Amino acid sequence: MKNHILKIVILLVTLHLLVACGQANSNQASTTNQSNGLSGELTVYTAIEEELIPQYLQSFEEKYPDIKLNIVRDSTGIITAKLLSEGKNTQADVVWGLAASSLLALDQKAMLAGYTPKESDKILQAFKDSNKPHKWVGNTAFMTGVVVNTAELEKKNLPIPQSYEDLIKPEYKDLIVMPHPASSGTGFLTVSAWLQMMGEDGAWQFMNDLHQNIAAYTHSGSKPAKLAATGEYAIGISLVYSGVQQKQEGAPVEVILPSEGLGWEVEANALINKEDKKNEKLAKAFLDWAISDEVMKKYYEANGFSTMKNDFAKPEGFPIGAEDKMYPDNDLNWAAQNRDVILKDWDAKFNSKAEPKEE
Repeated sequence: MKNHILKIVILLVTLHLLVACGQANSNQASTTNQSNGLSGELTVYTAIEEELIPQYLQSFEEKYPDIKLNIVRDSTGIITAKLLSEGKNTQADVVWGLAASSLLALDQKAMLAGYTPKESDKILQAFKDSNKPHKWVGNTAFMTGVVVNTAELEKKNLPIPQSYEDLIKPEYKDLIVMPHPASSGTGFLTVSAWLQMMGEDGAWQFMNDLHQNIAAYTHSGSKPAKLAATGEYAIGISLVYSGVQQKQEGAPVEVILPSEGLGWEVEANALINKEDKKNEKLAKAFLDWAISDEVMKKYYEANGFSTMKNDFAKPEGFPIGAEDKMYPDNDLNWAAQNRDVILKDWDAKFNSKAEPKEE
């Protein structure tokens, strides 16, 4: 009888071990199938706002646990300058969330390889390369607004500006900060939009008048919104997203959509053209993931805009009508082709008020 009981116990233990092994093998197989067996290291250059990167990457890390991402993040202007300086010797395998005009400038130097990501058909034509294979594909768009600290303006008994033209009024002297176009993508898209909206002569005159009211040009597109939120300066020309974020956190700010229209840029991705193709398979997997539905929804939740048709709910506090105010004739190719000349001219005229660069 004891032997019979012992045999039953041994049988049950054996069955338990077999089931556990089966589950382990199944889990291992599931992970392998999920990641398609991809493993290795991938270097990604990005200008996406720092606090958003971990939110976006969560689903990639879950899908590809064996791919180690080396994220190199800085402002658009600095990442663009870094890539142009490194040229064919760049460490980057893929560029994620950089201004499309910057990617077009890189393509002029033959730095981009063609790749059409899976599901790229869902991206609206205005927000991806018109050629196939694509050299770039957009995730979202970022727009320039005017972030005002209503409490500070009330203290000074000043009205809330409603247009760019309002910003050159003498009562706003030394109350305005805006991004430097050489180091900030937001700064460059803003200057580029003014040049296209107002014509070159009109825009340079406007910027000269605005310069009289500027306290500083920051090296970050989001910093003017943050400075307005703290009350250090009453008005920040900044990312609409950044102004919304400050308002959500309780700052006494409003995001104004200037009556002339909004300058905007596409935040886009691209494959770097490299002789060494060892990481190309990983890079293409990253680019496929970068426009997957899950992460596209996250882009929308952050920026209030998507490059694909969608029924996503607007982020809380995002100003109504932003899409309708995006400047319709914005020419990204023109911006890319004229980038160097624009920055040289701007620097010669206005760089005296640039804030010191952080070491």
